[in-house]
Amino acid sequence: MSPPVAPPAWSRWLVPPAALSVHLSIGQAYAWSVFKPPLESSLNLSGTQSALPFQLAIVMLGLSAAFGGTLVERNGPRWAMTVALICFSSGFLISALGAETKQFWLIVLGYGFVGGIGLGIGYISPVSTLIKWFPDRPGMATGIAIMGFGGGALIASPWSAQMLKSFGSDNTGIAQSFLVLGLSYAVFMTLGVLLVRVPRTEGPKGDDEGENKDRAKDAANAPSALVGIQVSANSAVRTPQFWCLWVVLCMNVTAGIGILEKAAPMITDFFADTSTPVTVSAAAGFVALLSAANMAGRIGWSSTSDLIGRKNIYRVYLGVGAVMYALIALFGDSSKPLFILCALVILSFYGGGFATVPAYLKDLFGTYQVGAIHGRLLTAWSLAGVLGPLIVNWIADHQKDAGKHGASLYDTSFVIMIGLLVVGFVANELVRPVNARHHIPAPREAADVERQQSESA
Repeated sequence: MSPPVAPPAWSRWLVPPAALSVHLSIGQAYAWSVFKPPLESSLNLSGTQSALPFQLAIVMLGLSAAFGGTLVERNGPRWAMTVALICFSSGFLISALGAETKQFWLIVLGYGFVGGIGLGIGYISPVSTLIKWFPDRPGMATGIAIMGFGGGALIASPWSAQMLKSFGSDNTGIAQSFLVLGLSYAVFMTLGVLLVRVPRTEGPKGDDEGENKDRAKDAANAPSALVGIQVSANSAVRTPQFWCLWVVLCMNVTAGIGILEKAAPMITDFFADTSTPVTVSAAAGFVALLSAANMAGRIGWSSTSDLIGRKNIYRVYLGVGAVMYALIALFGDSSKPLFILCALVILSFYGGGFATVPAYLKDLFGTYQVGAIHGRLLTAWSLAGVLGPLIVNWIADHQKDAGKHGASLYDTSFVIMIGLLVVGFVANELVRPVNARHHIPAPREAADVERQQSESA
């Protein structure tokens, strides 16, 4: 399915809303912690088990983005958004069946596997197109779209909590909530499918050989699309810069997702033994606040990176993030405002890291096949999606079995997160410009390479 090419008078500012309609929908993944307590009580699950659908969804996000990145570049954003719509919505419908029949494996399959594919394809669907529409402000452009993914829980968290309150928190109420989410998101994502456009010189290839030649000629005569350093996806993964950024993203995501996946029960545990315990509705509100910080960080920090540079902004994400974790570990249970503030900062860095990395890739590898490179880099998210929740949940479960409670359930986890952020900080310092031997020498050669790769695929 090829997207319509934008007419001459088309405003590029209509493209971010198309991306937002998809990213706001798939951003529901960050509200998963709202479903953890009712799933645990209705299906008799542990905290580690209830994290499985979310963990598998993040794994499939990275894998589908990696394997689907080239297809997205070739077939265009409309095709990708349609695939994302079908998979993401179907995942909820399968999960609804699993909840109703008390078959947890169906929830893992639906939300985790099928829905996770929708997450990955939907996440990368607009990135390359946005960078091509906004070559002058890539950090801001990708930040606008990707902030929707971070802000999805701002809508989904209170909405899901209200549905669970109305429908009930038993298996039937969970099933009805999943059903409503799946159908609603299908309608909303359709808006993005219908609205998206590609730049006139960057349309996807046709099947006709003559059309391919014409488009290759257009690419050669469009210096704005391929200016400066250009590196193919196959070459990029053979550079140390790619793998340094892979480590940076993995460490930053692991640190943020560890809090995000367990946000609602975590804040409840932290203040359970105080005079002001956190209620279920307040915990859901905390998840929504984290989503707002995640969303604000994606546009705010990524736009700041256009001014101070990508390496400098990642120094902030990783260095200051480690300090925030240390403050929570030392003083978080004695001050609710401090705990919330530090968590919000960490989540803003988490979101900012996602929104800044496409621009970082563009700086290092150019716009040529940046979507495919970005997709392959997101395999770091797959590993982080397992590591973060596993570290926090596994340690908390074992600490609880040992008779501990409250903030002590998380002390060891937070020390580990600090260490991971330090590793990411060092990896960021090792990033250098890409060696010239990996560059594609000119736009015409880039078009030739792209055509050859398409013919061999």
